[in-house]
Amino acid sequence: MRRAAGDASAGAPLADTFGRVHRDLRVSLTDRCSLRCTYCMPEQGNEWLARESILSLDEIERVARVAATAGITTFRLTGGEPLLRRDIVEVVRRLAAIRTPHGPVEIAMTTNGIRLPEVLPDLVDAGLGRLNISIDTLDRERFAALTRRDRLDDVLEGIAAAAASGLRPLKLNAVAMRGVNDDELVDLVAFAIEHGAQMRFIEQMPLDAGHTWDRTQMVTRDEILAALAARWELAPVPGRGGAPAERWMIDGGPETVGVIASVTAPFCGDCDRLRLTADGQLRNCLFSTTEYDLVPVLRGGGTDDDVDRMLHACVHGKLAGHAIDDPSFLQPARGMNAIGG
Repeated sequence: MRRAAGDASAGAPLADTFGRVHRDLRVSLTDRCSLRCTYCMPEQGNEWLARESILSLDEIERVARVAATAGITTFRLTGGEPLLRRDIVEVVRRLAAIRTPHGPVEIAMTTNGIRLPEVLPDLVDAGLGRLNISIDTLDRERFAALTRRDRLDDVLEGIAAAAASGLRPLKLNAVAMRGVNDDELVDLVAFAIEHGAQMRFIEQMPLDAGHTWDRTQMVTRDEILAALAARWELAPVPGRGGAPAERWMIDGGPETVGVIASVTAPFCGDCDRLRLTADGQLRNCLFSTTEYDLVPVLRGGGTDDDVDRMLHACVHGKLAGHAIDDPSFLQPARGMNAIGG
């Protein structure tokens, strides 16, 4: 028997063998994107997921309801670029309607912002609660070289729309890259402050489809903080919990800046996230080389209890950490666009 659609009272917590309880599910809606960032995917020759393999709206909602039963409280919609999904507003509406014994779930999204001016009012009306927007550079030529698309104005318009929407906290993400944008770190923080947003810098990770990541070319957490400390006084913000970003107060606040240092200062010990790829694979770590295939369950007559068992099996198989610095580390076969951010 399938559980009733609105029943979120059953199901054991998603706790792994290290005691980490999982409350965040990253849901990738597509592997396609309107940009071609060099650290993510090639400009040409991408092998996209077959359309028939992409989970339907009903399938996404079903997994989300079972996940909420098991304690997931936040769904972050990712890609690729989630705004390329034609039914994106309805995805948000359906997921935002899910209730748990402790109240409604939270719906967040990571996007490049290009379609935000067009769809943001409908997304907010549907129940979107938080936004992260990617912006690696404010320089037009650099943006075109980095993303292989001349779309900086569109991204800036999307950020302006988000700033005007009242969605808070609003976060801007930038991958810090040596010789690319490492001289813009202060400018990016100032830009975020002007838009009522928190700037977050991300250490470049081995998730490019071409497997060209070079650790020596990565701008580290300490380098990022040193560059910012030359301009502002930084004070650590306590109470990080399971959040991926460490935060620092800027000149006493209230503005803050964040750093996601997955390579040099991993936060695996407090990780509470799972991922669902656009083609129905559960992943317990961004860098995992193992996936748990939900498609046979969803399309082969499986019950909600079967979905629940898959979620728990995925969590149970989670390792202590990603071990990027271990000589045995293997980069995932999928690129970031296919895994979901």
